[in-house]
Amino acid sequence: MLTANADPIVAIATAPGRGAVGIVRLSSGAPLGALAHALTGRALTARMASYGPFLDGDGSAIDHGLALYFPAPHSYTGENVLELQAHGGPVVLQLLLARCLGAAAQPISAADARPLLARLRLARPGEFTERAFLNGKIDLAQATAVADLIDASTEAAARSATRSLAGALSGRIGALRDALIDLRLLIEATLDFPEEETDVLSGHDVRARLAALRRMLADVRDAARQGALLREGITVVIAGQPNAGKSSLLNALAGAELAIVTPTAGTTRDVLRQTIQIEGVPLHVLDTAGLRAASSAAAPIDAAEQMGIERAWQHIAQADAVLWLRDLTRRDAPDYAARDAELAQTLAQKAPKAVPIIEVWNKSDAAPPDQTPPPATLDGGAAAAALTLSARTGDGLQALRARLLAACGWQATPAGGLFMARQQHLQALQLAAERLDAASALLAAPAPALDLLAEELRQAQNALGAITGEFTSDDLLGTIFSRFCIGK
Repeated sequence: MLTANADPIVAIATAPGRGAVGIVRLSSGAPLGALAHALTGRALTARMASYGPFLDGDGSAIDHGLALYFPAPHSYTGENVLELQAHGGPVVLQLLLARCLGAAAQPISAADARPLLARLRLARPGEFTERAFLNGKIDLAQATAVADLIDASTEAAARSATRSLAGALSGRIGALRDALIDLRLLIEATLDFPEEETDVLSGHDVRARLAALRRMLADVRDAARQGALLREGITVVIAGQPNAGKSSLLNALAGAELAIVTPTAGTTRDVLRQTIQIEGVPLHVLDTAGLRAASSAAAPIDAAEQMGIERAWQHIAQADAVLWLRDLTRRDAPDYAARDAELAQTLAQKAPKAVPIIEVWNKSDAAPPDQTPPPATLDGGAAAAALTLSARTGDGLQALRARLLAACGWQATPAGGLFMARQQHLQALQLAAERLDAASALLAAPAPALDLLAEELRQAQNALGAITGEFTSDDLLGTIFSRFCIGK
């Protein structure tokens, strides 16, 4: 399939700044031999690196480097692609880019006024990968994996994105789609022979096949949720009363002195952010101002502290998990216990119901040996038991890390088993699951309406097709590729 806009495109394909090597990339549906000769002064052999000068308009050398030519369709975009690998200075690359545009506009010869490469223009963000998708070199899931691989912040995320780029997610979706199509064909063929409906439903064991399809989809959704965690990470807000050790805990989790820690309560006024990783999962940890109410404050709350408290509540409302940090050394102090009870009530009201609140008692190293934390206040069950740790010594941190991953739905997966996924993938899988659930409900009726069943299966197939790009709106494609870097 050809792109809607078939203009030749060119861009610097390496990151801004200085480096050992920089690349200028061109892609065109038209032949690039004449332009390549104008730029390099030599004929290029397909898929073979050729070292030599890159020529300016007057014949002088802009730089010396490697030229690579990939004729269509055996290239990244599926078009004719030329890559010029020069030294990675920004001025050199800009000169080379300008030379490409200038050479393309030059006439073929004195007798032929047509340009060497008509309409060559600068590429839009993500346009090279967009053309690879539109020309059938990769599907949409693989295209988004390209950006995910570039943006990966952990080794696990990079490896998962590589598996998605290699087709891991597409393969799972393809298997689901094939099984769904087989079931659709059976149901839709039966619509032409209504007198055989009962025999078809029982003879082909349609209910069992649909149940198996729903199990397959559930497995893919579980894997996709893990992949989405690797890509997006989870936002964890540390909340608690002043001087509970929130900044010390942030420093302990990050393994660095990021936040100022003093014995004075209320040192932290603004929100401090740090991204760490646990088992390859990015955690965006936020240290917030100590929470207290003016009605129970031992000292007046000034304007700066009040703003910090308001921001803390805002981040709590948007968090994926909340660490409610409490001071074990002050557990039995009446004033502290009263403020803690008030804070627990406010947390229960303001934190979203689906957000796990993990209760943590800090300063175990300074507490009396017989001082033990009470049961969890906000959530019941053994899984929600309060944790005890020391941010100063690190004792109990590993248990906290494990609790954080479990609270956000992370499950240990054997190496090589994960693929990268995005929220749009999760939404499409959710829609497919809803349609299959509706189909299962129709089949459970004494006299199933096969026309409605066929429609539910069709909508489920369309939802899966949105992941690979089989059924995707142009608006969604524009949004996806516009977030890529230029030159990719």
